[in-house]
Amino acid sequence: MNMQMRRGQAPFDHLLAHRPDHPVLYFAPDVLRATYARFRDGFPGLVTYAVKANPDAAVLGTLAGAGMGAFDVASLEEIARVRAVCPTASLHYNNPVRAVSEITGALDHGVRSFSVDRQGELDKLIAACPAGETELTVRFKLPVSGAVYDFGAKFGAEPDEAAALMQRAAKAGFTVSLKFHPGTQCARPAPWADYIAAAGRIVRAAGVAPARLNVGGGFPSRRGAEAPDLAPYFVTIREAVAEAFPERAPALLCEPGRGMVGDCITLAARIKARDGDTVFLNDGMYGALAEFADIGAVERISVPGRRAAPRPFRAFGPTCDSIDMLPAPLALPGDVAEGDYVLFAGMGAYTGALATRFNGYGAAELVEVARL
Repeated sequence: MNMQMRRGQAPFDHLLAHRPDHPVLYFAPDVLRATYARFRDGFPGLVTYAVKANPDAAVLGTLAGAGMGAFDVASLEEIARVRAVCPTASLHYNNPVRAVSEITGALDHGVRSFSVDRQGELDKLIAACPAGETELTVRFKLPVSGAVYDFGAKFGAEPDEAAALMQRAAKAGFTVSLKFHPGTQCARPAPWADYIAAAGRIVRAAGVAPARLNVGGGFPSRRGAEAPDLAPYFVTIREAVAEAFPERAPALLCEPGRGMVGDCITLAARIKARDGDTVFLNDGMYGALAEFADIGAVERISVPGRRAAPRPFRAFGPTCDSIDMLPAPLALPGDVAEGDYVLFAGMGAYTGALATRFNGYGAAELVEVARL
């Protein structure tokens, strides 16, 4: 992304001054710092950041500058991005399936923490990693609802297999930890209680005391009018750990991605054309709006300068592909016109990470502002 320093401006100030015809992502570092502070002060353990949600250097640099010293990474590319802004960061390679070349490449970058959820991947880690210096974190899954979508189809061992993986990793001389991820955008904290209770049962079955318990991400970002209250999530985690591990609780860590960066960026897309109740935007499903197909649109949408009552508009993106259409109508002021800007708040997660350059579209400028 092309990062422009526009300190002291809000998004509309920049739009008025520059009238961009391309999508713009307005990044407010102070919002990100405030979110990190809420996690740091409220979560009862180490807070890491899941880089996949937004790997932009401006985001990583802001978190590192605020004191974030540990990151959840899923590839060598993400490792390199973190190392570029925070060379001494602790990196947790938590994509549980890796080529041998990815394991050795990560070791070359100083990574000493890897997740694992199947025996074949444990074979690779045991063969490649120095046992006395490496943490192997066993990832397990449960059929727990509560997320917009979960990851159980791809990631995680069944509880019995997780216990067997812990036993084998401990026997091989590795530091053993345990982890789970309840799924994305969890609307309530109950899944953490279920997962932590299961973690206690797995540990008792394995007879292996984990060094740490990683309770994953899944913390919600703000997509509607009300900002989610994270305090009940932290209380639930603390109480569930005390109940599941009454004698000796493992150290805790979490890895928020969406919940960390979702609210620090607002997207501005311009209306290229209007045809009745249809609008054509300069961004769409191949760009920063790609995730609307999976979790729906954000609710905080505004059009500066327009005050007519909202009405539903079918919205297309800019490409020549007919499936480049938002999955649900947008509620826009009835008097919107070509040239207007549509502001989508809460777009810090997965917008830039998922955008393509199909048809030459999808390149969004990143502009730093003091407020959103």
